[in-house]
Order: sequence, then structure tokens, then C-alpha cells
Amino acid sequence: MWPVQRDNRRAAALVVLSLLPLMLWELGAGDLPLSRVFGNTQGFAWRNDWWMSTVLHDGTRHLAWVLAGVLAMNVWWPLTPRLTRRERVWWLLATLAGAAVVPLVKQQSLTSCPWDLAEFGGLAHHVPHWLQLGPLARPDGGGGHCFPSGHATSAFAFFSGGFALRRAHPVAARRWMLAVLLVGLALGGVQLVRGAHFASHTLWSAWLCFGVNVVLARWLPQERPRVAFVGAGATMPRSTPSGGA
Repeated sequence: MWPVQRDNRRAAALVVLSLLPLMLWELGAGDLPLSRVFGNTQGFAWRNDWWMSTVLHDGTRHLAWVLAGVLAMNVWWPLTPRLTRRERVWWLLATLAGAAVVPLVKQQSLTSCPWDLAEFGGLAHHVPHWLQLGPLARPDGGGGHCFPSGHATSAFAFFSGGFALRRAHPVAARRWMLAVLLVGLALGGVQLVRGAHFASHTLWSAWLCFGVNVVLARWLPQERPRVAFVGAGATMPRSTPSGGA
């Protein structure tokens, strides 16, 4: 089994195993108590804070698109020359796929944001978000389309870099993945404090984006041994990536 294939299996196992803590959080109904730390019947004090709303929300979203543009440039003008062209194309497309999956789910969800709930000065009532998806969804009286967290996806969509880099730069791939996770959780924390999202909205965004990359990773180049001649009658294995340069 090649190293990249082992990584794919481990990543798939992580997707499955991470469902347990996510479901435990759902069953424990941890969202409302955590949001009450930052909001009350008067709303959320940090909702319109300039740093929170303009810099850490709008600014980071614009920065994410700039980074996506850099990945597009990387396809034709390699900034990561040790990656094959196929890997660079995959990195860009997987990022865009991760950025698209959460909005697609949001469009189907009737879940309203915390600041829309009557408990926090709005009009909606709390309904578990899994009861607000699909044809039998129960509206909560608010605007809906707030689950999962779109803003955290500005970071989580870039989980793709960890997969794209792992063949040529395994250490950098792990660091990239950790950085994306931490930044995504931080962005989710901003929205939690502002009352824009519950904590679970961020966690499910991370799970969805990572899961998309696990599915798409099957189209990444695999490491395969190739025989290289080192002398008369002597050979030795050499690993090279499949796919175009």
C-alpha cells in the first residue's frame, strides 16, 4: 500500500470517528448555553463591533478570495515547483469545492442565526438544525439559512492544501492543516461571540470541508516505485508521482 493511500484511509477514518464528538455535542445541546455567555435578551454586545464585523469577518473573507486567486496563479506560474501540475490543479479545484459545499447546505437549511432567536432579542424559536433540513423541515420563525457556518469556511476550504502538499512536503502539509484548523476555529469563535452562529455550525463546517477533501483525494497522484538503473545489472526502486508534470 503506497504512503498516500495510507493517508487517504487514515483521513477517511478520521471523518467517521469525528462524528462521535459532533453527535455528542448535539445530544448534549451545548449550543445555547455557550451562546448565552455572549448574548442575552438585549442581543449580542459584540455583534456590530468594528473589529469583529469589518476586520475579522469581512476582511478575512476577502483575504480568502485573494488566497484562492494565488492558488489559481499557482496552476500556471508554479509557486510550489515540487508539486505536479495535476496536484496544483487539484489544490485549486478542491478548495473551490470546499468553499461551495457549505453554502449548498445552508440553502437547504431553515435554521436561523442565534441573534434571530427570541431569547436573544429576535423573533425565532430554537429548533435543532437537523430538524430544519429536508422536505419535513420545521421552520423556526426566523430568516433561516444559517447552518452551517459560511464564514469559518473561509479557512476550512483550504484543508485542500494539506492533501495537495503531503507527497512533496509532508511536514509543511501537517503544519498547513493545523493552521487551517486553528484559523477556522478562530473565525468560528468570532461569529459565536457576535451571535451570528452557534458553535456546532463551525464544527460541522469543518467536518464537511474535510470530508469533501477526503472524497476528492482519490484523484490525487499516488506514489509508485519506478526502477532506476544504477549500474550494470543492478537496479534500485525509486518513488515518483503519477500524473503530469
